[in-house]
Amino acid sequence: MLLGASALATSRPFIIRIVNPVPDSLYGCETWDRESSRMNQAQLKEPETHEKVRPLNLLLVDDDAELCGMMREFFAQAGHRLECVYNGREGLACALNGSHDLIILDVMLPVLDGFGVLTQLRHRKAIPVIMLTARVQQQDRIQGLDAGADDYLPKPFDPDELLARIRAVLRRTEVRRPAPETWSIGGVRLNPATREVWSADEPVELTEMEFDLLEMLIRSAGRVVSRDEITAALFEREATPYDRFLDVHISHLRKKLEHGHRLIRTVRGVGYIFAGAN
Repeated sequence: MLLGASALATSRPFIIRIVNPVPDSLYGCETWDRESSRMNQAQLKEPETHEKVRPLNLLLVDDDAELCGMMREFFAQAGHRLECVYNGREGLACALNGSHDLIILDVMLPVLDGFGVLTQLRHRKAIPVIMLTARVQQQDRIQGLDAGADDYLPKPFDPDELLARIRAVLRRTEVRRPAPETWSIGGVRLNPATREVWSADEPVELTEMEFDLLEMLIRSAGRVVSRDEITAALFEREATPYDRFLDVHISHLRKKLEHGHRLIRTVRGVGYIFAGAN
């Protein structure tokens, strides 16, 4: 099933085609024409059983009320709670004052767009964020990652894929091996237990993804870590030749940590090495 197609064509009819349908009580249709509100009933197979996980408290900031309603039902079926807010300003306030496990943030929002929400949120709170958008240009994705997004999913999307990405992001941020020691290399100090980082004795604010990437590089300092190895560990998928996600996060780390000397070196065609000790 693909959701979020309304952002692609707001002034003309559109069709949502269900690829992996869910129960009749949730969507109950094979095709849906929003303009005429015609719904064609079809036989829907039972969905795959979701793996047993703790209930999540999620926040969706998206101005498409119908999409929000469907997503709320989908996550309820999976045993999770989804709170919905319909503009950027209220979404930011809710994100700052709430106790959510993760935020799903649309880019094209009224009052304050998703990039603005994310930028302000990152200055005040560390919480995983997955961005949704109908924008397909690579530069938009890079902008979202630069602003601190942990992942980026284009519309229309399959809700099962969104749920899988949420689980992957939360595994990175929640499943931690006990590591009371502090790593200090090349003027950078990293505490895995408190997830704090200092550069030249000054605290550095990192996103969840940036911290995970830096920790992986520091633990392997002096050794080349391949792009495939990083992508498998942090993104839980295979690297592709056109994937810019990793490049963006590396660039962001360099801007925050390097002050006149190179700490993270690129080994062309292979990966990266934290060479702060050299």
